[in-house]
Parts: sequence; C-alpha cells; structure tokens
Amino acid sequence: MRPIQFTLAILCVVLMTSVAYAKDDKAAHPRDPQAEMELYKKLATPGKPHKLLASLAGSWTTKTKEWMEPGKPPMESTGSAEMKMLLDGRFLQQEYSGQMMGQPFSGLEIIGYDNLLKRYVTSWMSTMGTGTFIMEGTGSADGKTITLKGKHAEPGGGHMTHRAVWTIVDNNTQTFDMFGTHHGGKEMKMMEIIYTRKP
Repeated sequence: MRPIQFTLAILCVVLMTSVAYAKDDKAAHPRDPQAEMELYKKLATPGKPHKLLASLAGSWTTKTKEWMEPGKPPMESTGSAEMKMLLDGRFLQQEYSGQMMGQPFSGLEIIGYDNLLKRYVTSWMSTMGTGTFIMEGTGSADGKTITLKGKHAEPGGGHMTHRAVWTIVDNNTQTFDMFGTHHGGKEMKMMEIIYTRKP
C-alpha cells in the first residue's frame, strides 16, 4: 500500500471511531431541554450575593486618599456616590463624583455576581480614560470582604496589575482599598476610599 493510501485509510478509521464515540456519548447523556431550562432559570435568579449588593443601594459620601509614590503623603479629597440596583436586582450601579489626581473626576461602575462562574465581576468607566477596566474576584465566607483582581495596559507597553479589597463594614460604612504593581515590581497601596451612607 502506498504511503498516501495508508494515511487516508488511517484517517477514515479515526473519523469513524470518533463518530461512534460521539453517538455513544449522546446516548449515555441524552439532552433534556426541560432540565436545561430549569438550570438556566436557577442561574439567572439573584441570590445571597445579589442581596448583599442590594443592601448598598443609596446615597454615600466619600473620603479618598491617593498615594502617588511610596513613602510620600497621600492626596486627600472628598466626593459622593449614588448606588442603585439594575435589572431586577441582578447588578449594582455606582455613579461616583469627586477628584482624582487633583482633577474633577466622574466614574461609573457596574458590579454583579455571576452565578455560573461563582465570582464577582466589575466593569468601571471614568473621565480618566476611554477604556473599560474589568476586575473579577470572590467574597469571604461571610460575604463582607470581596477581593478583586485585574489589569490595564500602560502607555509605552506592558500592563499594571491591580488588587482591590472591598469591605462592607456595616450597613452605613464600606471601604475600598486599591493596590497596584507596575511591570512585575513591588505592590504598593494606591488608593483608599471610605464610604459613609448619607442620613
């Protein structure tokens, strides 16, 4: 048998075997549309993490500290945040107004908990740029501390990685601490925001 004929024969055997295995697998695991619909319905239903996010809806004042360099005193400013739930309790929206690096600053954040992936996902946009900053993370056992991680591209190439710790102290107080690492260097604290619910 010529080499090319031998190769074609082997390929045919492999394809037939794959089809046979696929048929066996489908037979062993028949598709159940009703069960799939119930699963999707369950995954789309807000749960305990979403109730925690809903507890933050309202008006807040903020006190911010920004560290531009390690060992240097931070810049301090005040601001405000309006938080509300979207899409029947599935996502929390934050509209933030204040200062950043001494300049007027506005930002918009959407945060939710993905029931399928079992993690929080946030998307942040602001007047500081034209990109969307995305972070993902998990909550502590009591759900009151959420640790998020993400990265963004830097001018000149490379990325800066971020770690944020969001702590829900009580119904009227929450803190947000952001840490950053430039090009694989040493992590430094970059920002601290204390939120206090307005009376």
